[in-house]
Amino acid sequence: MTEELKTEATTATDNTTSQMHIQRLYIKDLSFEAPNSPAVFQTQTWQPQIEVSLNTTTQVLVDNLHEVALTITVTAKIADKVAYLVEVTQAGIFSVLNFPADQINYLLNAYCPAILFPYLRQVVAECVINGGFPAFHLAPMNFEALYAQHAQQQAASDSKQET
Repeated sequence: MTEELKTEATTATDNTTSQMHIQRLYIKDLSFEAPNSPAVFQTQTWQPQIEVSLNTTTQVLVDNLHEVALTITVTAKIADKVAYLVEVTQAGIFSVLNFPADQINYLLNAYCPAILFPYLRQVVAECVINGGFPAFHLAPMNFEALYAQHAQQQAASDSKQET
């Protein structure tokens, strides 16, 4: 199963076409734990504390092929006891051709995670429901804003190191 997404832009000066294609999307890792069941199901009110951790990694596979992996960990606790813990790594292989380095960085760290997120979101929701718990849906995320925030933090960190 191959999905293709084409992003093309032609520059007036050199007539090279920039292209980005999705080669494959897949679940790289999946874990669901409900360590305190069935006792947690006997709780009178379901008002868990939810912790969400998100991480993106990228690696060059060969030349213009890159793997982007988006990992999320969702932990639901009731009175300091873990009700469930879901960890999912949704990944994709993307071919990126003829983009400047700064645009490749943006594509791999903002655009590609935004493509992966809906798939990751669905897997988390299905795991929670299939685990016997009330539905949990991750809120949409703005990966462009997260990328911009990270870039600002990196620039501030770099300027502090120079002084």
